[in-house]
Amino acid sequence: MSTLRFKAVEEAFKKKALDVQVPARHIADYYGKYVFTTSTMAKYLSKDVVNAIQNAVKNGETLDRSIADDVAAGMKQWAMELGATHYTHWFQPLTDGTAQKHDSFIDYAAGPGETVIEDFSGKLLAQQEPDASSFPNGGIRSTFEARGYTAWDPSSPAFVMDDTLCIPTIFISYTGESLDMKAPLLKALNAVDKAATAVCQMFNPKVKKVYSYLGWEQEYFLVDEGLYATRPDLLLTGRTLLGHESAKNQQLDDHYFGSIPGRVSAFMKDLEFEAYKYGIPLKTRHNEVAPNQFELAPIFGETNLAVDQNLLVMSLMRKVARRHGFRVLLHEKPFAGINGSGKHNNWSLGTDTGVGLFTPGKTPEENLQFVTFLVNALMAVYKNNGLLKASISSATNAHRLGANEAPPAIISAFLGTQISAILEKIENATAEEAIVMSSKKKLSLGIAHIPEVLLDNTDRNRTSPFAFTGNRFEFRAVGSVANCSSAMIALNTAMAAQLKEFKATVDARIAAGNTKEKAIFETLKEYIKVSKPICFDGNGYSDEWKREAARRGLDCETSVPEIFKCYTTPESIRMFEETGVMTEKELHARNEVKWEIYTKKIQIEARVLGDLAINHIVPIATRYQSLLLDNVYKIKAVYPAERAEELSAMDASLVETIAEHVSAIKANVDAMVEARKVANRIESEYRKAVAYHDTVLPYFDIIRYHADKLELIVDDEMWSLPKYRELLFIR
Repeated sequence: MSTLRFKAVEEAFKKKALDVQVPARHIADYYGKYVFTTSTMAKYLSKDVVNAIQNAVKNGETLDRSIADDVAAGMKQWAMELGATHYTHWFQPLTDGTAQKHDSFIDYAAGPGETVIEDFSGKLLAQQEPDASSFPNGGIRSTFEARGYTAWDPSSPAFVMDDTLCIPTIFISYTGESLDMKAPLLKALNAVDKAATAVCQMFNPKVKKVYSYLGWEQEYFLVDEGLYATRPDLLLTGRTLLGHESAKNQQLDDHYFGSIPGRVSAFMKDLEFEAYKYGIPLKTRHNEVAPNQFELAPIFGETNLAVDQNLLVMSLMRKVARRHGFRVLLHEKPFAGINGSGKHNNWSLGTDTGVGLFTPGKTPEENLQFVTFLVNALMAVYKNNGLLKASISSATNAHRLGANEAPPAIISAFLGTQISAILEKIENATAEEAIVMSSKKKLSLGIAHIPEVLLDNTDRNRTSPFAFTGNRFEFRAVGSVANCSSAMIALNTAMAAQLKEFKATVDARIAAGNTKEKAIFETLKEYIKVSKPICFDGNGYSDEWKREAARRGLDCETSVPEIFKCYTTPESIRMFEETGVMTEKELHARNEVKWEIYTKKIQIEARVLGDLAINHIVPIATRYQSLLLDNVYKIKAVYPAERAEELSAMDASLVETIAEHVSAIKANVDAMVEARKVANRIESEYRKAVAYHDTVLPYFDIIRYHADKLELIVDDEMWSLPKYRELLFIR
């Protein structure tokens, strides 16, 4: 390590504590301390008010605005006892992050100049007005049309962060369109609840509600803060745009599930301590495959709350990491040549009667319900595989998908041999074989039963983007920095639309004179056959699969700007509108935002890469080249010509090699800048994004190749950027 880089790390160590002692007490003593939970509400609100909130959350009843003042008063008292002086509406704009505008509780008691008081009314709780034109809106709001509203989401509890009461909210425009991720997510969850409940009541009339559940697994990297500060690319883009592979990286598989380094363990303990105070049930922590890569995961929860908790965890990770001399990297591919990071979304549905709809049952009747939801999930994924890919696509996740470390950029579903065999048997069975008419009209499904051990003997396929894992589906393609809402909106909406279609088809068959059991069975048989192209249990990394997927008619597009168009196909628009999740106007606006963000991220990376190449790499390389030339001249001045030629041959060769790489860097950076200028003159956000993908992005790898070759040549003491061998191994 060069002296400059060593000092950067050393100074960071001096300023940061390397361990944080977690209080020696039970987690239950402080779990949820900073969250306005139901049990906390009971201490500050009347029983009637608490019941009204619970009815609104659980049963979808309209919350009477008249109780807002009571809720606000109790919430303010609780928050102030925890040291809060401000409040904010915590919302999720179309940026994959969160936003907040803090207002103080302070107000005048009577009028200007009078005694001040701390005030927080029901009106302030229910609604706030941030600037809607300054957030991505896709043209829904003009710059001069600034008005937008945030509205309280009582289904996600308020919490106190530092000195601020944070109230989870939706964000909508003055004219009512959604400008955030939460509003359409709530609509998607409502849609899948209604559709799934209607199907469940065909099996059990007692079911009144279906919940969508999410269990996310968050992968991330840690790097020393001092080294991070000396890498402009990490600082500005979240990933290394340059850097040769370390001689040792992950090839020995020695980091995965290995002993957690002491400093990292201290960070994890501190993070868990903070997360528990916010009611986030972190359960798992471990080393991931790549060096300096780690993972954490909570217990499953309802999707809306799980999404909020993931966003809060990412914020806490950044904050806590700095206390330990680290920076956390959530970019999907911060380092070339080693695994990137994802955020696996484990998705399931469950009823208010406690039944998991993707969990095999103990009787044929229960298993008919299980197969019904399983097959409908396959149909939803099959018909919307392009849309689901669009829901997880981004400029950053594109670097990860398709590599030999993450799911390919083709959506397919893995079922495992046992489930595949069961579906095949059902497909080939006749209704008479499957439905055994008796006094109880028992169902056999063509098999004796589905063993309970299925939960444990279903294998996993790490190359599958959408894998069934026993009682849930694991949507593995979601990126590590992404808001889970995007994937969950698409998936739950697709499932809602599919279940509505299934119910209508079964009802039509019953009306035509079929028994309910036969109508369900015949419909499932058709669905199993139709959805077969989405089922693939093999190696998703292989070139053979890419050709096979195309033959099956699956979406094989790899250009992110093109992938986004799946949101605005006639089929997608009809699905989102019929389920009430998003309008055509909202879908087109979101695509405009996606294209704009894609362009800006590639544009920023191009600028940073050009700056690093021309202002860091080239000057250092030419300086070293000058030293080599100086050495050649000195050798020739001291030694006889023949001997001098022999001794200076290596230096002379390096001088020529450096010149070739420097020339290539300069030429390609100039060409990249020109391509960027041409693309910037395009008005259409879609065509501009395509231009950046097709004409600007290709220069990245070329420039990097030559810069990384120079890294292997130039004197280590002169190379100012920390190398992979320093960034990837925590000391």
